[in-house]
Amino acid sequence: MAEYIRKQYNTLKARIAEPRKFIQVLAGPRQVGKTTLVAQVVKDINVPFTLENADGIAPNNKEWIHQVWQSVRVNMQMHGHEEHLLVIDEVQKIENWSEFVKAEWDRDTLEGRQLKVVLLGSSRLMLRKGLTESLAGRFELIRVTHWSYSEMRDAFGFTLDQYIYYGGYPGPVHLINEERRWRKYIKDALVAPAIEKDVILTSNIYKPALMKQTFELGCAYSAELLSLTKMMGQLQDAGNATTLASYVGILNSCALLTGLQKYASDTARKYNSVPKFQVYNNALLTTYKGRTFAKDRLDTAVWGRWVESAVGAYLVSQAEDLNYKVYYWREKEHEVDFVLVADETVIGIEVKSGRRGMNSGLPRFKEQFHPTHTLVIGTGGLSLENFFAADLSRLIEALGS
Repeated sequence: MAEYIRKQYNTLKARIAEPRKFIQVLAGPRQVGKTTLVAQVVKDINVPFTLENADGIAPNNKEWIHQVWQSVRVNMQMHGHEEHLLVIDEVQKIENWSEFVKAEWDRDTLEGRQLKVVLLGSSRLMLRKGLTESLAGRFELIRVTHWSYSEMRDAFGFTLDQYIYYGGYPGPVHLINEERRWRKYIKDALVAPAIEKDVILTSNIYKPALMKQTFELGCAYSAELLSLTKMMGQLQDAGNATTLASYVGILNSCALLTGLQKYASDTARKYNSVPKFQVYNNALLTTYKGRTFAKDRLDTAVWGRWVESAVGAYLVSQAEDLNYKVYYWREKEHEVDFVLVADETVIGIEVKSGRRGMNSGLPRFKEQFHPTHTLVIGTGGLSLENFFAADLSRLIEALGS
């Protein structure tokens, strides 16, 4: 089977071919194929390249970045290369990495050296901090998101039901027929390093066990509202609501789990609302809450929740790249599953998959907020197949016009 080419491949390849102007930064969660994507690109270009990985380097090794950079400079001079590409994976693992990168990049700029640079990182929190503090004006960001239904279908032959249940991680695709093994892989090879390396080690988490519990409970409640006060009652040594809110914020920064706020006309009501938990990849929900694919598919209520969570996962995973925000809305028995806000465009979304009967949420929402458009996904509206296969940027543009 030929290697699958994601759209970010073309973006990165084109930018490397351009005259040296910006550092290219590939940012995205673990196990979505950033390293594979770079390997595909460097194989198809004529620029000499060097690949380095900071994952096993001591975080306080202040000389590592300089040594890597200097060895590339020497290599360029020895072989008479007019240009060279340096790729550093997991760069955020080095303390103060952005200051060191800035110093080396600025030196090459000053000396007119055509040393192009690509940086990869799985912790959006640490990458963002370094990029905004030290490298402002020196980089372009290429976001590598979780895999969409179209990508999983075209690359691995996933059906829509399989995508809804197993989510968009390409690595363990071959394990889905051994579900216990698949779940173990998700927990051990994906969640554990993401929490322990990308979250706890880089965010000054004082209660690591509480962070892990918060993550697991939040995943289990994906597509459900759960107040932080009630959440504290289900956690050991929970601390306070402010601590839990900060932990959810960090998990959101790492594209794992978020707590959607209630849509409201004023900011204060949004921030004080009960969060609706939402995973970025439905594999994180079914790993912690699912029974088996066969059992859950036949349970109408359970499958309806899986579908709603999958819709939410697709929406939140694309939100930063497409520059929109995702909320929910509920008032007594009236509910709108998701509310998308992009500039002046407001779109109310209801997901219908047999989970519940008729819902008066959309009419009440329209009456109160006068959204640009409302959309039903599933029964009686845009089919699930068409929604998950849609280019969200085009869908939002069409609904907003």
